[in-house]
Amino acid sequence: MRLELVPRASVSPIIRALSPLIAIMLAGLMAALVIALMGRSPLAAFDIYIREPLGDSWALQEMGIKMIPLTLIATGLVYCFRANLWNIGAEGQYTMGAIVGSILPLATQGMELGRWLLVIALVMGAIGGALYALIPSYLRVRLGVSEILSSLMLVYIAQLILDYLVRGPWRDPKGFNFPQTVMFDKGSLLPILFEDGRLHAGLILAIMVVLASTIVLGWSLFGYAIKVIGSAPKAAGFSGFSASAISLTVFAISGGLAGLAGIVEVTGQIGQLKPSISAGYGFTAITVAFLGRLHPLGVVFGAFVVSLTAIGGENAQIMMKLPLDLTTCFQGLLLLSVLAADALASSSIRVVRTPNKEA
Repeated sequence: MRLELVPRASVSPIIRALSPLIAIMLAGLMAALVIALMGRSPLAAFDIYIREPLGDSWALQEMGIKMIPLTLIATGLVYCFRANLWNIGAEGQYTMGAIVGSILPLATQGMELGRWLLVIALVMGAIGGALYALIPSYLRVRLGVSEILSSLMLVYIAQLILDYLVRGPWRDPKGFNFPQTVMFDKGSLLPILFEDGRLHAGLILAIMVVLASTIVLGWSLFGYAIKVIGSAPKAAGFSGFSASAISLTVFAISGGLAGLAGIVEVTGQIGQLKPSISAGYGFTAITVAFLGRLHPLGVVFGAFVVSLTAIGGENAQIMMKLPLDLTTCFQGLLLLSVLAADALASSSIRVVRTPNKEA
């Protein structure tokens, strides 16, 4: 006997709309159970995880800072995932974008050349991420290499390159031997939006990318081609769409947005290159993309939820002595709950009896 998922003839739009909310509630109940088993109050944890960050202006700005790279990277991943291509190496493209985008600010450090330098740095970061993402795409198209493995392995190469640069040729000679570059000039940094916080203009870039991607994926021929390639590759071939061209293009877009996120993070709040420029944004963005149901506007919601749990988890670690790994577990539960809710909303479970081999 086995269980099978059978697609429903029709799916209620109300159920489809409510399924992510139900999934969030179920994930919250499971997290509350774990917290209770650890001897802590679930209500107190809810207050620290959810209510306090939403009621504090500083916490809201910190959430915005975390949402910027997550939104940019996850929006890029939506292009790949919709085409049924698996770019797992966004973390490496993020890192390579930060490296390439930092070349000009470091080369012109101390010259005070103005804001045009920042614009070029952002463009270079996006190009660096795009070119790095084209490596696994090209290997897939030309040699049939799995993009999952190649993109993932390239993450560690990018991180080693960054580590070499900040410990070697790019290291600040006046930095007391710490592995970091000199601080970027003010003209190479994104402006701060509010005087009493750290939220920077990268938020505006993220909003622009989300709106543009919503239009491209929802109302353009290219967006339709991505959808057809992902759902019916053979039909796409008969329609005249090139799977190879789409593969290269969506990987370039995905890597470009990840690279843009990398240089935005460096020029937005870090101000220099160092080994730790990412909190695992490239991998967390995979969760964000699926929480957003592979839609750019949904990505904003997914980034908000993940950022909220991250800020709340840091507070809970301090105030309730809860391990920070519990937040990561909750994010994983949230993703599994959303995927399960979507599957059950669009399909029904059927019990299939297997024949008795002895008979």
